[in-house]
Amino acid sequence: MTGTDSWLITGCSSGFGREIALEAIRRGFDVAATARRVEEIADLVALAPDRVVALPLDVTQPVQREACVAAVTQRFGGIGTLVNNAGRGYLAAIEEGRMEDVRQLFEVNLFAPLELTRLVLPGMRQRGQGRIVNISSIGGLVANPGSGFYASTKFALEGWSEALSKEVAPLGLQVMLVEPGPFRTAWNDRSLARGQAELADYAGTAGQRMRELGDPARQQPGDPARAAEVILDAALAASPPARLVLGASAMRSARAKLAALASDLDAWEAASGATDFADAS
Repeated sequence: MTGTDSWLITGCSSGFGREIALEAIRRGFDVAATARRVEEIADLVALAPDRVVALPLDVTQPVQREACVAAVTQRFGGIGTLVNNAGRGYLAAIEEGRMEDVRQLFEVNLFAPLELTRLVLPGMRQRGQGRIVNISSIGGLVANPGSGFYASTKFALEGWSEALSKEVAPLGLQVMLVEPGPFRTAWNDRSLARGQAELADYAGTAGQRMRELGDPARQQPGDPARAAEVILDAALAASPPARLVLGASAMRSARAKLAALASDLDAWEAASGATDFADAS
């Protein structure tokens, strides 16, 4: 295979990253799987040692990002698909969040994938072919009590992804956002941080939702392995979707958001239009 057939996937120790790597390996692609602790993904290499490499990567570290991209380019001749999957969750009402934690959340969920994407774009532009798959969340479309900070990182991720897709489409490159709902991953376990002690006034909104999401006995409906199959099908399609919503719950949330937006637009359309200058066309 050539560089156009290689996949660089972040956060492969568990969840979506691991399942996407497994699916790409099953389909015969060259795969560079990454994790902060490379020993956790050694078994992926054993599946196909001739076309799978495991690389250490803390996505927040610039030197490691650059070294990773260089290593994959040298090994496979280029990067055909970048999957920005590594991320973490954070639960807190807006008034409860610790700002040092919030800034770190943005480093992991927003700036790290942005910087990694900027590193792979020159090679993709040169070849006139490439895919960026950004793992967002239904929280990148719909913000809920208790996850406003997390949602804000995903809203921002979606903003630059949408702009990038329009910038690179004429160059033969594709950008796809993935918006999963609740899936059985490590999001509410080792990838989840919390704000400071809950304030009583938010107990029925943010507090209630935080308790529900953080319940270790909670069984999310989504299957990451099935999601990985759909993600690869969509990414490899002749016309990939700009946004891929995953899970029935996420689909309901997305449609409710669209309906609410349409309702506001309809109700205030006349007033909105009245703010233009009279001679505006």
